[in-house]
Amino acid sequence: MARGLISWAWLRKPYCIQARFSYLRMKYLFFSWLAVFISSWVVYVQYSSYTELCRGHECKKTICDKYRRGVIDGSACSSLCDKDTLYLGKCLSSKPNNQVYTGSWGDLEGVIKCQMGDVLQYDLGADMEPRKEAMLFDKPTKGTSVEKFKEMVFSYLKAKVGEQANLQDLANLVLSVADSNKDGHISLPEAKSAWALLQLNEVLLMVILQDKEHTPKLLGFCGNLYVAEKVEYTSLYGLHLPWLLELWIPSGVRRSMDQWFTPSWPRKAKIFIGLLELVEDVFHGPFGNFLMCDVSATNFGYNEKHDLKAVDLRRVVPEAAFREAMRDRHCDVDADCVYGADCSTSCDLTKRRCSTDVIQPNLAKACRTLKDYILRGAPSDVREELEKQLYSCMALKGSADQMEMEHSLILNNLKTLLWKKISNTKDS
Repeated sequence: MARGLISWAWLRKPYCIQARFSYLRMKYLFFSWLAVFISSWVVYVQYSSYTELCRGHECKKTICDKYRRGVIDGSACSSLCDKDTLYLGKCLSSKPNNQVYTGSWGDLEGVIKCQMGDVLQYDLGADMEPRKEAMLFDKPTKGTSVEKFKEMVFSYLKAKVGEQANLQDLANLVLSVADSNKDGHISLPEAKSAWALLQLNEVLLMVILQDKEHTPKLLGFCGNLYVAEKVEYTSLYGLHLPWLLELWIPSGVRRSMDQWFTPSWPRKAKIFIGLLELVEDVFHGPFGNFLMCDVSATNFGYNEKHDLKAVDLRRVVPEAAFREAMRDRHCDVDADCVYGADCSTSCDLTKRRCSTDVIQPNLAKACRTLKDYILRGAPSDVREELEKQLYSCMALKGSADQMEMEHSLILNNLKTLLWKKISNTKDS
């Protein structure tokens, strides 16, 4: 009897071992299949996202087709379409209708931007988003004289930036850019390209502030495709993570991580001074005031000398156009009177219309954006005074022209405090 039980146990042992190995094999196969499925899904999502966002080849095809048919012309057309010396590199697009690529143009490194489809003109009504025109490059029409085109440009700029004593100077500046081959004449294809570009806030600001160090230079254009100066470092923070990891990291943890990966404090101070100078350039510009309606840190970078450079100027809008749009906007609550992330007014409940005065000036928004950036690592002998001035800056209310003296005082005090501390350091 005992011998029979022992024999039965020996017979069952190989079966148990075999069953266990079979279970492990099934478990391994399941997790292998799961890993392959997740990897395939990630690759598919990334590819789909890339093909949707990155359509530079379509943009180039459309622009070059218009150029070869004689519809448009510009300083970059021949290099892009004939000589192939203007290359589209890495895709940086965040929206399908606004293509952004790194690129090279001969010996120049730049950023290539192109408006896709028929998105052309910025309408500061409703949500202040680009509105669709019936046809791209439809203005000026054939037979339009140079004088008539000059009148079109002047009238458009007057509506855009408001009545200015030197508005004719701005019109002449735009016309000089339109003459891409510098032969003293503006052809109809050049005029069509210039008119399309003129609708874009970023290009208009590049023309207005072309002599300012914190605005990227406009290097060339073809139709509504344009090449801007490359910004060496496109993030104020030095930490870049794969997008899949970004999905799983809480925003609070991400902000804390960002603060650890930044330049040394004297260099951050120089970058912050650059932002203060950009605020001055934009608001007290030579051709009217502009409002910075998205002052997030992602819109700024810096060069090798740690001079701040604007990366994205699309949400910098003329104050005159902003006021006109808000005057006609219906509202029920204050939240209806907002454009971008940072430009807001109050709702007049008696009229159900938005007021025209912004709640906070550009300076207050700039101080709020980089407060933690500049305070982290600040020397102990300036930290308390710096923090005090930053909070005074963030407390500014109303437009800058309503409180010009206080605005200028706070801005100059901040610049003086920072320059005094870093002027004798090698990092500055």
